[in-house]
Amino acid sequence: MDSSSIPSDGLKVLIVEDDPHVRLGCVQALQLAGIEVDAVDSVEAALPLLAPGWPGAVVTDMRLPGADGLQLVQHCHTMDAALPVIMITGHGDVSLAVQAMRAGAYDFVQKPFAPELLVETVRRALERRGLTMEVAGLRAQLERRSGVEAKLIGRSPAMAEVRALVANVAASPVDVLIRGETGCGKELIAQALHELSGRSGPFVALNCGGMPDNLLDSELFGHEPGAFTGAQKRRIGKIEHANGGTLFLDELESMPMPMQVKLLRVLQERVLERLGGNQAVPVDCRIVAATKDNLLERANDKTFRADLYYRLNVVTIDLPPLRERREDIPLLLQHFVLLAAARFNRPPVPLRPDQLARLMGHDWPGNVRELRNVADCLVLGLRSDVLGQPGTPEATGGLAEAVDRFERTLVETELQRQQGNVTRAAEVLKVGKTTLHDKIRKWKIGPAG
Repeated sequence: MDSSSIPSDGLKVLIVEDDPHVRLGCVQALQLAGIEVDAVDSVEAALPLLAPGWPGAVVTDMRLPGADGLQLVQHCHTMDAALPVIMITGHGDVSLAVQAMRAGAYDFVQKPFAPELLVETVRRALERRGLTMEVAGLRAQLERRSGVEAKLIGRSPAMAEVRALVANVAASPVDVLIRGETGCGKELIAQALHELSGRSGPFVALNCGGMPDNLLDSELFGHEPGAFTGAQKRRIGKIEHANGGTLFLDELESMPMPMQVKLLRVLQERVLERLGGNQAVPVDCRIVAATKDNLLERANDKTFRADLYYRLNVVTIDLPPLRERREDIPLLLQHFVLLAAARFNRPPVPLRPDQLARLMGHDWPGNVRELRNVADCLVLGLRSDVLGQPGTPEATGGLAEAVDRFERTLVETELQRQQGNVTRAAEVLKVGKTTLHDKIRKWKIGPAG
Protein backbone atom coordinates (compact mmCIF):
# COMPACT_ATOMS: atom_id res chain seq x y z
CA MET A 1 0.00 0.00 0.00
CA ASP A 2 1.29 3.44 -0.92
CA SER A 3 1.73 5.28 2.37
CA SER A 4 1.11 8.59 0.64
CA SER A 5 -2.51 7.48 0.22
CA ILE A 6 -3.01 6.81 3.93
CA PRO A 7 -5.34 9.43 5.41
CA SER A 8 -4.40 10.98 8.72
CA ASP A 9 -7.98 11.97 9.64
CA GLY A 10 -8.32 12.17 13.40
CA LEU A 11 -4.59 11.58 13.93
CA LYS A 12 -1.98 14.21 14.65
CA VAL A 13 1.73 14.66 15.34
CA LEU A 14 3.47 16.21 18.33
CA ILE A 15 6.85 17.80 17.50
CA VAL A 16 9.30 18.13 20.42
CA GLU A 17 12.20 20.32 19.23
CA ASP A 18 14.04 23.12 21.02
CA ASP A 19 15.54 24.71 17.88
CA PRO A 20 12.83 27.14 16.66
CA HIS A 21 13.98 26.99 13.02
CA VAL A 22 14.00 23.17 12.88
CA ARG A 23 10.68 23.10 14.77
CA LEU A 24 9.07 25.51 12.30
CA GLY A 25 10.43 23.57 9.32
CA CYS A 26 8.99 20.28 10.64
CA VAL A 27 5.60 21.87 11.34
CA GLN A 28 5.38 23.45 7.89
CA ALA A 29 6.43 20.25 6.09
CA LEU A 30 3.76 18.21 7.86
CA GLN A 31 1.06 20.86 7.50
CA LEU A 32 1.71 21.06 3.75
CA ALA A 33 1.17 17.29 3.66
CA GLY A 34 -2.24 17.75 5.30
CA ILE A 35 -1.19 16.42 8.72
CA GLU A 36 -2.35 18.10 11.93
CA VAL A 37 0.62 19.20 14.06
CA ASP A 38 1.29 20.49 17.56
CA ALA A 39 4.79 21.60 18.60
CA VAL A 40 6.57 22.19 21.91
CA ASP A 41 10.19 22.92 22.85
CA SER A 42 10.80 20.40 25.66
CA VAL A 43 9.91 17.02 27.08
CA GLU A 44 8.45 18.73 30.13
CA ALA A 45 6.02 20.64 27.88
CA ALA A 46 5.14 17.48 25.93
CA LEU A 47 4.26 15.16 28.82
CA PRO A 48 0.94 16.86 29.82
CA LEU A 49 -0.26 16.51 26.21
CA LEU A 50 0.28 12.73 26.04
CA ALA A 51 -1.87 9.96 27.52
CA PRO A 52 -2.54 6.26 26.83
CA GLY A 53 -4.43 5.98 23.55
CA TRP A 54 -3.27 9.41 22.37
CA PRO A 55 -4.26 9.54 18.67
CA GLY A 56 -1.06 10.22 16.84
CA ALA A 57 2.71 9.98 16.66
CA VAL A 58 5.53 11.84 18.40
CA VAL A 59 8.57 13.33 16.67
CA THR A 60 11.30 14.34 19.10
CA ASP A 61 14.85 15.62 18.91
CA MET A 62 17.42 13.48 20.73
CA ARG A 63 19.20 16.35 22.48
CA LEU A 64 16.90 18.65 24.43
CA PRO A 65 17.22 20.93 27.47
CA GLY A 66 16.16 19.13 30.63
CA ALA A 67 14.94 15.57 29.90
CA ASP A 68 16.22 14.28 26.56
CA GLY A 69 14.52 12.44 23.70
CA LEU A 70 15.56 9.01 24.97
CA GLN A 71 13.74 9.65 28.24
CA LEU A 72 10.65 10.67 26.27
CA VAL A 73 10.83 7.42 24.28
CA GLN A 74 11.04 5.41 27.50
CA HIS A 75 8.13 7.32 29.03
CA CYS A 76 5.93 6.80 25.96
CA HIS A 77 6.81 3.12 25.71
CA THR A 78 5.86 2.58 29.36
CA MET A 79 2.66 4.61 29.04
CA ASP A 80 1.48 3.14 25.69
CA ALA A 81 3.80 0.67 23.96
CA ALA A 82 1.93 1.11 20.67
CA LEU A 83 2.48 4.89 20.52
CA PRO A 84 5.06 5.51 17.74
CA VAL A 85 7.92 7.88 18.58
CA ILE A 86 10.27 9.07 15.83
CA MET A 87 13.73 10.31 16.85
CA ILE A 88 15.59 13.19 15.20
CA THR A 89 19.31 12.61 15.66
CA GLY A 90 22.38 14.67 14.84
CA HIS A 91 25.35 13.50 12.81
CA GLY A 92 27.34 10.99 14.84
CA ASP A 93 24.43 10.07 17.13
CA VAL A 94 23.70 6.74 15.44
CA SER A 95 24.61 4.79 18.59
CA LEU A 96 22.07 6.84 20.54
CA ALA A 97 19.48 6.19 17.83
CA VAL A 98 20.08 2.45 18.12
CA GLN A 99 19.67 2.74 21.88
CA ALA A 100 16.38 4.59 21.35
CA MET A 101 15.12 1.89 18.98
CA ARG A 102 15.87 -0.72 21.62
CA ALA A 103 13.93 1.40 24.13
CA GLY A 104 10.87 1.32 21.85
CA ALA A 105 11.29 4.12 19.30
CA TYR A 106 9.43 3.55 16.03
CA ASP A 107 12.12 5.01 13.70
CA PHE A 108 14.68 7.79 13.44
CA VAL A 109 15.73 10.42 10.90
CA GLN A 110 19.20 11.93 10.84
CA LYS A 111 19.96 15.65 10.46
CA PRO A 112 20.09 17.19 7.97
CA PHE A 113 17.01 15.55 6.41
CA ALA A 114 14.75 16.38 3.48
CA PRO A 115 11.14 17.35 4.38
CA GLU A 116 9.91 14.49 2.17
CA LEU A 117 11.75 11.95 4.36
CA LEU A 118 10.12 13.29 7.51
CA VAL A 119 6.66 13.27 5.92
CA GLU A 120 7.11 9.71 4.63
CA THR A 121 8.30 8.46 8.03
CA VAL A 122 5.46 10.22 9.84
CA ARG A 123 2.86 8.85 7.42
CA ARG A 124 4.04 5.30 8.05
CA ALA A 125 3.91 5.91 11.80
CA LEU A 126 0.38 7.33 11.55
CA GLU A 127 -0.72 4.39 9.41
CA ARG A 128 0.51 2.04 12.09
CA ARG A 129 -1.06 4.08 14.88
CA GLY A 130 -4.39 4.30 13.05
CA LEU A 131 -4.49 0.54 12.55
CA THR A 132 -3.60 -0.09 16.20
CA MET A 133 -6.36 2.20 17.41
CA GLU A 134 -8.88 0.75 14.95
CA VAL A 135 -8.17 -2.80 16.09
CA ALA A 136 -8.42 -1.71 19.73
CA GLY A 137 -11.79 -0.13 18.95
CA LEU A 138 -12.98 -3.32 17.26
CA ARG A 139 -11.97 -5.40 20.25
CA ALA A 140 -13.80 -3.04 22.58
CA GLN A 141 -16.87 -3.22 20.36
CA LEU A 142 -16.80 -7.01 20.44
CA GLU A 143 -16.38 -7.03 24.22
CA ARG A 144 -19.46 -4.83 24.61
CA ARG A 145 -21.56 -7.50 22.94
CA SER A 146 -22.82 -9.76 25.67
CA GLY A 147 -25.49 -12.30 26.50
CA VAL A 148 -27.27 -14.63 24.15
CA GLU A 149 -27.40 -11.97 21.36
CA ALA A 150 -23.59 -12.03 21.18
CA LYS A 151 -23.57 -15.75 20.32
CA LEU A 152 -26.86 -16.21 18.49
CA ILE A 153 -26.72 -13.34 16.01
CA GLY A 154 -29.57 -12.57 13.66
CA ARG A 155 -32.73 -10.51 13.26
CA SER A 156 -34.72 -13.18 11.43
CA PRO A 157 -37.91 -14.53 13.08
CA ALA A 158 -36.31 -18.00 13.18
CA MET A 159 -33.32 -16.79 15.22
CA ALA A 160 -35.59 -14.74 17.47
CA GLU A 161 -37.48 -17.97 18.26
CA VAL A 162 -34.22 -19.82 18.93
CA ARG A 163 -32.99 -17.11 21.32
CA ALA A 164 -36.33 -17.06 23.14
CA LEU A 165 -36.29 -20.84 23.56
CA VAL A 166 -32.69 -20.84 24.78
CA ALA A 167 -33.46 -18.10 27.33
CA ASN A 168 -36.58 -19.98 28.46
CA VAL A 169 -34.97 -23.38 29.15
CA ALA A 170 -31.37 -22.43 30.00
CA ALA A 171 -31.87 -22.27 33.77
CA SER A 172 -33.77 -25.58 33.99
CA PRO A 173 -31.87 -28.89 34.32
CA VAL A 174 -33.67 -30.44 31.34
CA ASP A 175 -31.52 -32.09 28.66
CA VAL A 176 -31.68 -30.56 25.19
CA LEU A 177 -31.48 -31.86 21.62
CA ILE A 178 -30.25 -29.45 18.92
CA ARG A 179 -30.98 -30.23 15.28
CA GLY A 180 -29.30 -28.49 12.39
CA GLU A 181 -27.05 -28.90 9.39
CA THR A 182 -23.27 -28.95 9.67
CA GLY A 183 -21.87 -25.46 10.24
CA CYS A 184 -25.11 -23.91 11.57
CA GLY A 185 -23.62 -23.16 15.00
CA LYS A 186 -25.04 -25.94 17.16
CA GLU A 187 -22.13 -25.71 19.61
CA LEU A 188 -22.82 -21.98 20.02
CA ILE A 189 -26.36 -22.87 21.11
CA ALA A 190 -24.92 -25.35 23.64
CA GLN A 191 -22.49 -22.73 24.96
CA ALA A 192 -25.31 -20.18 25.30
CA LEU A 193 -27.40 -22.72 27.23
CA HIS A 194 -24.49 -23.36 29.56
CA GLU A 195 -23.64 -19.69 30.12
CA LEU A 196 -27.25 -18.83 30.94
CA SER A 197 -27.79 -21.92 33.09
CA GLY A 198 -26.00 -20.63 36.16
CA ARG A 199 -24.23 -23.99 36.50
CA SER A 200 -20.82 -23.69 38.15
CA GLY A 201 -19.20 -26.70 36.46
CA PRO A 202 -17.35 -26.67 33.13
CA PHE A 203 -18.63 -26.80 29.57
CA VAL A 204 -17.26 -30.02 28.07
CA ALA A 205 -17.61 -30.86 24.36
CA LEU A 206 -17.13 -34.22 22.63
CA ASN A 207 -17.66 -35.14 18.99
CA CYS A 208 -19.06 -38.67 18.79
CA GLY A 209 -18.16 -39.14 15.14
CA GLY A 210 -15.04 -40.82 13.82
CA MET A 211 -13.98 -42.36 17.15
CA PRO A 212 -13.50 -46.12 17.70
CA ASP A 213 -16.02 -47.74 20.09
CA ASN A 214 -13.53 -48.57 22.84
CA LEU A 215 -11.99 -45.11 22.72
CA LEU A 216 -15.40 -43.42 22.79
CA ASP A 217 -16.38 -45.60 25.78
CA SER A 218 -13.29 -44.49 27.68
CA GLU A 219 -13.71 -40.84 26.62
CA LEU A 220 -17.31 -40.74 27.83
CA PHE A 221 -17.30 -42.95 30.91
CA GLY A 222 -13.63 -43.11 31.91
CA HIS A 223 -11.84 -46.30 32.94
CA GLU A 224 -10.23 -48.05 35.89
CA PRO A 225 -6.61 -49.32 35.95
CA GLY A 226 -6.30 -52.55 33.98
CA ALA A 227 -9.59 -52.06 32.11
CA PHE A 228 -7.72 -52.70 28.86
CA THR A 229 -4.14 -52.94 27.63
CA GLY A 230 -2.34 -49.71 28.43
CA ALA A 231 -4.84 -48.55 31.07
CA GLN A 232 -2.33 -48.08 33.87
CA LYS A 233 -4.27 -45.61 35.99
CA ARG A 234 -7.81 -44.38 36.54
CA ARG A 235 -9.11 -41.90 33.97
CA ILE A 236 -12.10 -39.62 34.49
CA GLY A 237 -14.42 -39.53 31.46
CA LYS A 238 -16.10 -36.53 29.87
CA ILE A 239 -19.42 -37.12 31.64
CA GLU A 240 -17.79 -37.19 35.06
CA HIS A 241 -15.55 -34.24 34.17
CA ALA A 242 -18.66 -32.22 33.28
CA ASN A 243 -20.13 -32.76 36.77
CA GLY A 244 -21.94 -29.61 37.83
CA GLY A 245 -21.74 -28.26 34.28
CA THR A 246 -22.79 -29.12 30.73
CA LEU A 247 -21.76 -31.98 28.44
CA PHE A 248 -22.16 -31.23 24.72
CA LEU A 249 -22.32 -34.33 22.51
CA ASP A 250 -21.99 -33.43 18.83
CA GLU A 251 -22.92 -35.78 15.97
CA LEU A 252 -24.98 -37.91 18.32
CA GLU A 253 -26.34 -39.88 15.36
CA SER A 254 -22.92 -41.52 14.94
CA MET A 255 -22.79 -42.88 18.50
CA PRO A 256 -22.64 -46.71 18.46
CA MET A 257 -25.66 -48.62 19.83
CA PRO A 258 -23.84 -49.97 22.95
CA MET A 259 -22.83 -46.41 23.88
CA GLN A 260 -26.42 -45.26 23.39
CA VAL A 261 -27.58 -47.83 25.98
CA LYS A 262 -25.04 -46.60 28.51
CA LEU A 263 -25.85 -42.95 27.81
CA LEU A 264 -29.56 -43.65 28.30
CA ARG A 265 -28.83 -45.02 31.78
CA VAL A 266 -26.90 -41.86 32.67
CA LEU A 267 -29.80 -39.74 31.47
CA GLN A 268 -32.34 -41.74 33.45
CA GLU A 269 -30.45 -42.51 36.67
CA ARG A 270 -27.66 -39.88 36.69
CA VAL A 271 -25.04 -42.48 37.55
CA LEU A 272 -22.27 -44.10 35.50
CA GLU A 273 -19.77 -46.92 35.79
CA ARG A 274 -16.23 -46.44 34.56
CA LEU A 275 -14.95 -48.97 32.04
CA GLY A 276 -13.59 -51.95 34.01
CA GLY A 277 -15.24 -50.79 37.25
CA ASN A 278 -18.27 -51.85 39.30
CA GLN A 279 -18.88 -48.77 41.40
CA ALA A 280 -21.79 -46.51 40.47
CA VAL A 281 -20.56 -42.91 40.27
CA PRO A 282 -23.26 -40.23 40.67
CA VAL A 283 -23.08 -37.37 38.18
CA ASP A 284 -24.90 -34.07 37.89
CA CYS A 285 -24.39 -32.71 34.42
CA ARG A 286 -26.75 -31.41 31.81
CA ILE A 287 -26.61 -33.20 28.46
CA VAL A 288 -26.94 -31.11 25.32
CA ALA A 289 -26.84 -33.32 22.24
CA ALA A 290 -26.62 -32.19 18.61
CA THR A 291 -27.44 -33.98 15.39
CA LYS A 292 -27.64 -33.18 11.70
CA ASP A 293 -29.96 -36.16 11.04
CA ASN A 294 -33.63 -36.81 11.68
CA LEU A 295 -33.30 -39.10 14.71
CA LEU A 296 -36.95 -40.17 14.56
CA GLU A 297 -36.42 -41.52 11.05
CA ARG A 298 -33.21 -43.17 12.25
CA ALA A 299 -35.14 -44.73 15.13
CA ASN A 300 -37.81 -46.03 12.76
CA ASP A 301 -35.02 -47.53 10.61
CA LYS A 302 -33.53 -49.18 13.74
CA THR A 303 -30.25 -47.29 13.30
CA PHE A 304 -30.78 -45.19 16.44
CA ARG A 305 -32.38 -46.18 19.74
CA ALA A 306 -35.95 -44.92 19.94
CA ASP A 307 -35.88 -44.78 23.76
CA LEU A 308 -32.82 -42.51 23.70
CA TYR A 309 -34.47 -40.30 21.10
CA TYR A 310 -37.65 -39.88 23.15
CA ARG A 311 -35.61 -39.31 26.32
CA LEU A 312 -33.74 -36.43 24.63
CA ASN A 313 -36.71 -35.06 22.72
CA VAL A 314 -38.18 -33.17 25.68
CA VAL A 315 -36.69 -29.87 24.47
CA THR A 316 -35.64 -29.72 20.83
CA ILE A 317 -34.08 -26.64 19.27
CA ASP A 318 -34.23 -26.55 15.47
CA LEU A 319 -31.45 -24.37 14.09
CA PRO A 320 -32.28 -23.19 10.56
CA PRO A 321 -29.63 -23.29 7.82
CA LEU A 322 -28.26 -19.96 6.63
CA ARG A 323 -30.08 -20.17 3.28
CA GLU A 324 -33.39 -20.04 5.20
CA ARG A 325 -32.46 -16.88 7.08
CA ARG A 326 -30.66 -14.83 4.44
CA GLU A 327 -31.75 -11.59 6.11
CA ASP A 328 -29.20 -12.41 8.84
CA ILE A 329 -26.26 -12.56 6.40
CA PRO A 330 -25.25 -8.84 6.50
CA LEU A 331 -25.32 -8.74 10.32
CA LEU A 332 -23.43 -12.03 10.66
CA LEU A 333 -20.84 -10.91 8.11
CA GLN A 334 -20.31 -7.64 9.96
CA HIS A 335 -19.72 -9.58 13.18
CA PHE A 336 -17.27 -11.99 11.55
CA VAL A 337 -15.42 -9.14 9.82
CA LEU A 338 -14.94 -7.46 13.21
CA LEU A 339 -13.63 -10.72 14.66
CA ALA A 340 -11.27 -11.26 11.73
CA ALA A 341 -10.00 -7.67 11.81
CA ALA A 342 -9.20 -7.97 15.50
CA ARG A 343 -7.61 -11.40 15.07
CA PHE A 344 -5.43 -10.50 12.08
CA ASN A 345 -4.68 -6.90 13.08
CA ARG A 346 -6.20 -5.67 9.84
CA PRO A 347 -8.76 -2.93 9.19
CA PRO A 348 -12.33 -4.06 8.46
CA VAL A 349 -13.05 -4.07 4.73
CA PRO A 350 -16.30 -2.60 3.36
CA LEU A 351 -18.45 -4.86 1.18
CA ARG A 352 -19.06 -3.87 -2.44
CA PRO A 353 -22.62 -3.98 -3.84
CA ASP A 354 -21.75 -6.80 -6.24
CA GLN A 355 -20.31 -8.81 -3.34
CA LEU A 356 -23.46 -8.30 -1.27
CA ALA A 357 -25.53 -9.54 -4.21
CA ARG A 358 -23.36 -12.68 -4.45
CA LEU A 359 -23.65 -13.31 -0.71
CA MET A 360 -27.43 -13.04 -0.78
CA GLY A 361 -27.73 -15.35 -3.78
CA HIS A 362 -25.34 -18.04 -2.52
CA ASP A 363 -26.81 -21.35 -1.23
CA TRP A 364 -24.38 -21.62 1.73
CA PRO A 365 -23.84 -25.37 1.88
CA GLY A 366 -21.32 -24.74 4.68
CA ASN A 367 -23.75 -22.47 6.51
CA VAL A 368 -22.45 -19.96 9.11
CA ARG A 369 -19.04 -21.61 9.18
CA GLU A 370 -18.67 -20.92 5.45
CA LEU A 371 -19.71 -17.28 5.95
CA ARG A 372 -17.05 -16.88 8.63
CA ASN A 373 -14.43 -18.16 6.17
CA VAL A 374 -15.65 -15.61 3.63
CA ALA A 375 -15.21 -12.83 6.22
CA ASP A 376 -11.63 -13.99 6.88
CA CYS A 377 -10.87 -13.88 3.14
CA LEU A 378 -12.44 -10.43 2.86
CA VAL A 379 -10.30 -8.98 5.67
CA LEU A 380 -7.12 -10.67 4.40
CA GLY A 381 -7.76 -9.58 0.80
CA LEU A 382 -7.81 -13.18 -0.46
CA ARG A 383 -9.85 -14.69 -3.26
CA SER A 384 -13.08 -16.34 -2.17
CA ASP A 385 -15.26 -18.68 -4.22
CA VAL A 386 -18.28 -16.74 -2.99
CA LEU A 387 -16.95 -13.17 -3.33
CA GLY A 388 -14.63 -13.69 -6.28
CA GLN A 389 -11.35 -11.86 -6.81
CA PRO A 390 -10.72 -9.05 -4.28
CA GLY A 391 -10.90 -5.54 -5.67
CA THR A 392 -12.56 -6.64 -8.93
CA PRO A 393 -16.22 -5.56 -8.98
CA GLU A 394 -18.47 -7.44 -11.33
CA ALA A 395 -20.57 -5.78 -13.95
CA THR A 396 -23.65 -4.89 -11.88
CA GLY A 397 -26.08 -2.04 -11.75
CA GLY A 398 -24.47 -0.74 -8.58
CA LEU A 399 -25.98 -0.36 -5.15
CA ALA A 400 -29.59 0.00 -6.32
CA GLU A 401 -29.48 -3.30 -8.20
CA ALA A 402 -27.74 -5.06 -5.29
CA VAL A 403 -30.41 -3.82 -2.85
CA ASP A 404 -33.11 -4.93 -5.29
CA ARG A 405 -31.61 -8.44 -5.42
CA PHE A 406 -31.33 -8.49 -1.65
CA GLU A 407 -34.99 -7.51 -1.25
CA ARG A 408 -36.13 -10.07 -3.81
CA THR A 409 -34.19 -12.82 -2.04
CA LEU A 410 -35.86 -11.92 1.27
CA VAL A 411 -39.31 -12.02 -0.30
CA GLU A 412 -38.67 -15.36 -2.05
CA THR A 413 -37.29 -16.89 1.15
CA GLU A 414 -40.23 -15.75 3.28
CA LEU A 415 -42.82 -16.87 0.73
CA GLN A 416 -41.16 -20.27 0.63
CA ARG A 417 -41.15 -20.38 4.45
CA GLN A 418 -44.85 -19.46 4.55
CA GLN A 419 -45.70 -21.96 1.76
CA GLY A 420 -46.87 -19.19 -0.56
CA ASN A 421 -49.17 -17.46 1.95
CA VAL A 422 -48.76 -13.78 1.02
CA THR A 423 -50.68 -12.48 4.04
CA ARG A 424 -48.42 -14.22 6.55
CA ALA A 425 -45.29 -13.30 4.56
CA ALA A 426 -46.35 -9.63 4.53
CA GLU A 427 -46.85 -9.69 8.31
CA VAL A 428 -43.38 -11.16 8.91
CA LEU A 429 -41.70 -8.77 6.43
CA LYS A 430 -43.66 -5.84 7.93
CA VAL A 431 -44.94 -4.57 4.57
CA GLY A 432 -48.46 -4.09 3.26
CA LYS A 433 -50.08 -6.99 1.46
CA THR A 434 -50.69 -4.83 -1.62
CA THR A 435 -47.02 -3.75 -1.64
CA LEU A 436 -45.91 -7.35 -1.44
CA HIS A 437 -48.27 -8.33 -4.30
CA ASP A 438 -46.74 -5.54 -6.40
CA LYS A 439 -43.23 -6.80 -5.73
CA ILE A 440 -44.24 -10.39 -6.54
CA ARG A 441 -45.66 -9.26 -9.90
CA LYS A 442 -42.61 -7.08 -10.57
CA TRP A 443 -40.19 -9.92 -9.97
CA LYS A 444 -42.52 -12.63 -11.39
CA ILE A 445 -42.15 -14.79 -8.29
CA GLY A 446 -44.46 -17.75 -8.89
CA PRO A 447 -48.22 -17.43 -8.30
CA ALA A 448 -49.13 -14.51 -6.06
CA GLY A 449 -51.50 -16.64 -3.90
